Amino acid sequence: MQEAHPARRRGRLLAAAAAATVAVAFIVTLGATANAATLFSDDFNDGNANGWSTSGGTWAVSSGAYTQSGASAGAKSLAGTASWSTVTVSAKVRPTTFGSSGSRGIGVAARAQSTSNFYALVLTSTAVQLRKGATTTLASAPFTATTGTTYTLSLSATGSALSGSVNGVQVVAASDGSYATGRAGLVAGYTAGSFDDVVVTDAAGPSQPSPSVSVPPSRSPSASPSTSTGPPQPGTVIGWAAQAGGTSGGAGGPTVTVSTWADLRTQAQAAGARTILVNGMLSGSGTVEISANKTIRGVGSGSGVSGTTLNIEDMQPANVIIQNLNIRGVLGTDAIQIENATHIWIDHNTMSSTIEDDPDVYDGMIDITHAGDYVTVSWNVVRAHWKTSLVGHSDGNAGEDVGHLRVTYHHNWFDQTFERSPRVRFGETVHVYNNYYSNINHNADSYAVASTMNAGVLVEANVFENVQQACWSASGYADSDPGRLVARDNSLTNSGPCETNGSVAAPPYAYTAQSAGTVKASVTAGAGAGKL
Repeated sequence: MQEAHPARRRGRLLAAAAAATVAVAFIVTLGATANAATLFSDDFNDGNANGWSTSGGTWAVSSGAYTQSGASAGAKSLAGTASWSTVTVSAKVRPTTFGSSGSRGIGVAARAQSTSNFYALVLTSTAVQLRKGATTTLASAPFTATTGTTYTLSLSATGSALSGSVNGVQVVAASDGSYATGRAGLVAGYTAGSFDDVVVTDAAGPSQPSPSVSVPPSRSPSASPSTSTGPPQPGTVIGWAAQAGGTSGGAGGPTVTVSTWADLRTQAQAAGARTILVNGMLSGSGTVEISANKTIRGVGSGSGVSGTTLNIEDMQPANVIIQNLNIRGVLGTDAIQIENATHIWIDHNTMSSTIEDDPDVYDGMIDITHAGDYVTVSWNVVRAHWKTSLVGHSDGNAGEDVGHLRVTYHHNWFDQTFERSPRVRFGETVHVYNNYYSNINHNADSYAVASTMNAGVLVEANVFENVQQACWSASGYADSDPGRLVARDNSLTNSGPCETNGSVAAPPYAYTAQSAGTVKASVTAGAGAGKL
């Protein structure tokens, strides 16, 4: 999407950076709203459980904790107000005995409308689960819960987005709109245990966030213990493109191989599902319009397209996958253009051009505009490009874009780019995690990530090396208003700070971020065409 190069506001931006450097410290948190109101709390130090109503089990206050001593039935205890909607429910939970029932588990509940209608985050002996009611599992992650050990559980409900954290680390997430309001609760299904320090807030996001790290703004917080050491398996769509029905591309349709640009355009425009294998470098000067339910995948490591725009437009869902291509030399327009289209996965491509003194020689490499939605950009290499990835068409497009532009960027390598990796307007949540940014220092205005126009961007466990400015948010960018940006667990080397501002809703999907210390090796080894 062509956009006039922004007027430089060097004085204001440098002033903002200077102001950041004199701050004593900043606090990195995930999803928690500043000054969230406490709706309810109970530490049971008064020796009673006044305000709690129980169903099943054997409940008592003992030694300053609320215990449930039976392991042969489902047990619940509820408190609070039935009208609570946006909440985070947290408690210290200590299992003592796991029963044999398949619905066993101990944890916290939110939006409890009755003893059978609620959302719950529970620990079993082998997993942490996000449940609807006692037995329907919405999301699950492997976890070893040891009896006699205390865990801090937090369950957040914001609209239809649900997320669960253990010891401050988000481990599960899901989307479900069955219960809009309800009370808070404690659940112990066929599990004996105890509960303490129950807190309910009106925050959207964990009220017990990943341990807040107070560090000088010139440094990055160290990697969170929540992160894994290895990357996800290639060939699996993760993030927003996997939500709301997912993205399968041409699965179920025929597979065709094309070796000319004209054949590629014909097959891409054809109706129906199909997988299009691109054999060789195909050069063309026009636009390839991609119709719904297509996978376009390069053959080997040396196939792709040059000089052409791949356009995905006006489809809900588009259900398009672009994978394993070399994309080069697209002048004056976007290389991949996504407009008013949903469910798109851009994966394992190598995209390159040449930095020019005139920024209008090249436009966007991957631009997502006009209410584009449910997009994942993963394992790509973008090198020597000016305008990398714009999310949101213009400052005046709120009416179309608010509530859309949900994009995940993970395990991409942005090398010698100038800006927009990504630049976001209005979208929330745009999730930028486990990417490697290198040598983004073409001049004093170079930057990696910008959140503007009240966008919500989560920048998590990325590596920034030799980057002029890692992130802009509170200062806005160019003529755009500020956005919101939460940064956690990033690594910065010889780089300007990642400016944070406000709070951001947690992504509603399950994912595991690598620790920042392992990201560079994983991305440089696995990103780009020929690595699938």
